[in-house]
Amino acid sequence: MTPEENAVMTVGELMALAARTAPKGKGEDSLEIRVLAKKDVKKLATRLSKLGKELGIGFFLRDAKNLAAAAACVIIGSRGDMVAGINCGGCGFATCADLVKARKKRPSATPFEGPNCVIRMTDLGIAIGSAVKTAQIHNVDNRIMYSGGVAARDLGLVPRDCTVVYAIPLSATGKNIFFDRPSSR
Repeated sequence: MTPEENAVMTVGELMALAARTAPKGKGEDSLEIRVLAKKDVKKLATRLSKLGKELGIGFFLRDAKNLAAAAACVIIGSRGDMVAGINCGGCGFATCADLVKARKKRPSATPFEGPNCVIRMTDLGIAIGSAVKTAQIHNVDNRIMYSGGVAARDLGLVPRDCTVVYAIPLSATGKNIFFDRPSSR
């Protein structure tokens, strides 16, 4: 490994720490966090490319190329079915019990499962923000990818009960590989 690749892995671990220690609703942690080294990032890129072809989604193919060129990747997922128990209605249901009931009736033929507790999704967003802030502080190029999260979930890189997952590929080269990307249209 080059010094840059070693540093990227270290920053990935610091990003995991930042995500883990980010504030959580009611102080309850619903997150799963993984840091993937280059070898596993290549597997993720391969799966994302295959999904892009199967589903006919152009930006999955573009993102797969970015993943393949990344030195590491942080995966952050949340258990959105872990309700906060405060009956806030943010999920679109009057009570947390109604959300749980709706989840049991819903077929799961989509990349992510829902409905999800709005508190848990907010926790996920705050954790991702904390992680990418950490990458930025250490000058590691990154991009938050919905597509990479779909592939990570599909590959089983997080437990199946993670209902929403995002990937954050990392790079440290002379040019930001996540900038000036070709359009997927």
